[in-house]
Amino acid sequence: MSLLTHVMDHSLDEGYAEAAARNRADGTAGLPRTLKAKLALAAGLVVAAMVVTLGAAQARIAAPVLAKERQELIDRVERADAGANGLERDIERLRTEVADRQGAALQQHGGDQGRLVALLSGATEVRGPGVKLVVDDAKGAAAGGGGPRESAGFSDTGRVRDRDMQRIVNGLWQAGAEAVSINGQRLTALSAIRAAGDAILVDNKPLVPPYEVLAVGDKKRLGTNFQDSVDGQYLHVLQESYGIRYTLSAVDEVKVPAASSLTVRTATAEEPKKGAS
Repeated sequence: MSLLTHVMDHSLDEGYAEAAARNRADGTAGLPRTLKAKLALAAGLVVAAMVVTLGAAQARIAAPVLAKERQELIDRVERADAGANGLERDIERLRTEVADRQGAALQQHGGDQGRLVALLSGATEVRGPGVKLVVDDAKGAAAGGGGPRESAGFSDTGRVRDRDMQRIVNGLWQAGAEAVSINGQRLTALSAIRAAGDAILVDNKPLVPPYEVLAVGDKKRLGTNFQDSVDGQYLHVLQESYGIRYTLSAVDEVKVPAASSLTVRTATAEEPKKGAS
């Protein structure tokens, strides 16, 4: 019985008891470090899986809402485009109607000269032989002014100015042009060529270089007369002295559009007052 009593009282070997006491004293008692690391990794994986699952669930819930909003935005854009296209068609139709009525009024009041009046006023498109003059800034021209050319009525920056285009257009009219346009803008007796900063405006519409000037007329005499004129020599000086580039060529058929903002003006004679001589 004494042996059984000893086994029961000393079930743990003294070596194990000493090792456990040392671990408690060192603060390393409990689970092994490798096991703790594995448990921490497993817990992290579980949390990550939960986060991913929750994110996927939220994405599935939000996907129909986002798709609906995107489709609504696409529908709004398409409706706006359709509206803009409809307005452009209406504008084009009204322009055509206005041009037709202007032509009819000119024909009615101008009689046999109605077509000539329409041509001179810019109310109708003009086709025929003529010249094409392309004017461009000098290579490497920079914005700005100042210098001897500006003080002499020029601009030494190598950029084409509004006054340059004014002289060029006037020279073409003087050389015998019947209709003139700059970059598709028809010039009439009421047209204005102005500047806004470094931009050239034709009837308040900005143009960018190169400037394509089309003129209808006798393609042989028109080009020669312009080059021999004072304004043609002026353009030649711009090329030689300031690097402004230009080319002048005869064309078998030039198309000059009708003026887009033609204003019809009428005048009536004032009735003489009674008793006036």
